[in-house]
Amino acid sequence: MSEGASYASAGVDIEAGDRAVELMKEWVAKATRPEVVGGLGGFAGLFDATALTSYRRPLLATSTDGIGTKVAIAQKLDKHDTIGFDLVGMVVDDLVVCGAEPLFMTDYICTGKVVPETIAQIVKGIAEACVEAGTALVGGETAEHPGLLKADEYDVAGAATGVVEADEVLGAERVRAGDVVLAMASSGLHSNGYSLVRHVFFDRAKWTLDREVPELGTTLGEVLLTPTRVYAKHCLELIQELNDGEGRPLHAMSHITGGGFAANLARVIPAELSVRIDRSTWTPAPIFGLVGLLGDVALPELEKTLNMGAGMVAVLDPYAADAAIQALAARDIPAWVCGEVTATPGGTVTLEGAYAK
Repeated sequence: MSEGASYASAGVDIEAGDRAVELMKEWVAKATRPEVVGGLGGFAGLFDATALTSYRRPLLATSTDGIGTKVAIAQKLDKHDTIGFDLVGMVVDDLVVCGAEPLFMTDYICTGKVVPETIAQIVKGIAEACVEAGTALVGGETAEHPGLLKADEYDVAGAATGVVEADEVLGAERVRAGDVVLAMASSGLHSNGYSLVRHVFFDRAKWTLDREVPELGTTLGEVLLTPTRVYAKHCLELIQELNDGEGRPLHAMSHITGGGFAANLARVIPAELSVRIDRSTWTPAPIFGLVGLLGDVALPELEKTLNMGAGMVAVLDPYAADAAIQALAARDIPAWVCGEVTATPGGTVTLEGAYAK
């Protein structure tokens, strides 16, 4: 008589999931805030909302995202402790552009087979990035999907909630003709465009991740796995420093992700205005040029897919630009004025000139 079916024989290992939770607890405990109630293991994460009573009119902001096919690079390199920065950056930096402070985050990891040590490494990166962003990791879910994903495959997603005063929301309605556009340097590709990047390097150029690339100064894999820069806490501090006075010179921000520089910036430009960006004000990192060269990718295609070296943008009064650049430099974020808002109707963003060599 054959042995009866079980969850384990179907490919789901509950004990491995339990062990993964035990291994990740150390890291989740570091990603906390005073408002967090209870610990890991409940059915829901609890966050004390009493602090919101000090707001005049608090608006809750929420965002969710994943990190796309960059996970394939982590899996090939068997290095899983950095992609948490990609996940957290993609989520909390969408919140901060409206001026919201990210309060708490949850994550979701699905895999073909739970390897506790791998899951713990993923969560370690998420927790460390949450600490850097000033947000709490209040819970998450790990799911085993045998038959849908291979044993060594996984995907990661997350969601976060933040808060902002209603009369302090940043956005298009604050932008004025004559404002300048301030770009903040990215750490590299961040977490967008990897389907194109992988196609260029692996399918067309036939490069391997361990290839030493002189233009990059290291291996291809090292550069492709470079973690996303998490701007949230630094941008909140910048907003507070510049907008504490009556002038409130910082008017809008844009997170440069999928869709590239122009499309994302256009989301915070009113229809009666436009923006002109001068490419000559910065030099994209070599990885961007290599994607274009090896893949014969036209510049417009590159620019609508990749961040081209600028991961976050602020729109502000010209008089505040120097102070903003200095404040960001003190936080190790290079920044520069790259363009201006014009009175031309259309709500468009135009990139002009050539990138500096």
